[in-house]
Amino acid sequence: MMSVFLSVLFMIPLCYLSRGFWYHQIFYFSMGGYFLMDYSNTYMFNSITYFTGKDVVSHLMILLSVWICCLMLTASLKIKFTRVFPSLFLLVVLALFLALFTAFSAMNFLVFYIFFEMSLIPTLFLIMGWGYQPERLQAGIYLLFYTLCGSFPMMLSIFYMYKYFGSLNYYLFSYVDSSVFFLCLNFAFMVKIPMYFVHLWLPKAHVEAPISGSMILAGVMLKLGGYGLIRTLFISIPVIHSLNCVFVGVSLLGGAIISLVCLCQPDVKSLIAYSSVSHMGLVLGGLMTLSYWGLVGALVMMIAHGLCSSGLFCLSNINYERFHSRSFMLNKGLINIMPVFSLWWFLFCSSNMAAPPSLNLLGEIMLINSLITFSWITVFPLAFLSFFSAGYSLYLYSYTQHGKTFSGFYSYHLGSVREHLLLFLHWFPLNILVLSS
Repeated sequence: MMSVFLSVLFMIPLCYLSRGFWYHQIFYFSMGGYFLMDYSNTYMFNSITYFTGKDVVSHLMILLSVWICCLMLTASLKIKFTRVFPSLFLLVVLALFLALFTAFSAMNFLVFYIFFEMSLIPTLFLIMGWGYQPERLQAGIYLLFYTLCGSFPMMLSIFYMYKYFGSLNYYLFSYVDSSVFFLCLNFAFMVKIPMYFVHLWLPKAHVEAPISGSMILAGVMLKLGGYGLIRTLFISIPVIHSLNCVFVGVSLLGGAIISLVCLCQPDVKSLIAYSSVSHMGLVLGGLMTLSYWGLVGALVMMIAHGLCSSGLFCLSNINYERFHSRSFMLNKGLINIMPVFSLWWFLFCSSNMAAPPSLNLLGEIMLINSLITFSWITVFPLAFLSFFSAGYSLYLYSYTQHGKTFSGFYSYHLGSVREHLLLFLHWFPLNILVLSS
């Protein structure tokens, strides 16, 4: 594990070379291959150093982080060609990768908390430095203060845990029977997932972020919340048994309401961002059931959502680079002028609505089973959520691909090898990973 830190330090001078983008892509690809070959399907920690180690959950999250960071560079080559501070961009992505890698591989809760917060700073730089609209400043403030207001109670609960347990290592924790402690410890993760009622920062940050910021937010940053809940929920099992009805209800009803909100979005990127809230609400509900199916389903759904949502953001950015608009009013009739990308839209929209053989379907089956086993009343919000999830995915596809093309478009091209490779590297693992289920 320490070799990863040395490799990252070695990559810092390469940010300032003329071919730095290619060197960094090779680095992330090789790192992804290393973690893929090093994969072990065990729930015990291995590759342990003084403060890092990995089990199956953290290994999958690290692999997802490496993959998304690599694809971020592939999607952001416009920064290299237009020379909008490409060296600083590579440095920010490298810092973000280091923060995510350390947060996911940490075995000490304080180390996890430090890098959980540190990952906020490079993301803020991405949004405020390379965002498209002046509103990116407001989006950055939303992101910063929502996360910090949730994290301050978590810091106090970490101090309490050290006093109570005498250690902050995951495997030395036991139970704490306090609802206040449970809320303080997990509120930051619920903001990060994000849970309904504390989700307003997400659509704002997604819409104003550049493509690299949207990809890392959807692909990995939301998973920090789910990963933190997986690590800490067992500490408060006695409390959760009395509170989980509330959280399951909020997550499912919130997901159903957000599905309706998706249907009245005028902005392509905004619809994809709101769909993330709906999917992650299902993940939160599955985790709160405290069942094995809920845990595994949440893990599968996090991987699937990271790839699918990131791919949809790439598609919306491909349209934006050609038409300079994200409005549904202008992004119409694209099947007539870009039929190849219409196929990609169909593949990703069908995965987003959990059509076979995507990994989303496997995750939703597990989560729906765990939630119905928890209480039969959840059938009604789940049916509503699933139906409207298919509805907004169909709306996204049909509205962008059909209809009359805007007459103001004079110049567009059918896509480069880079763009098709970028979309393929999202779609292929999303549909091939089902074979390992």
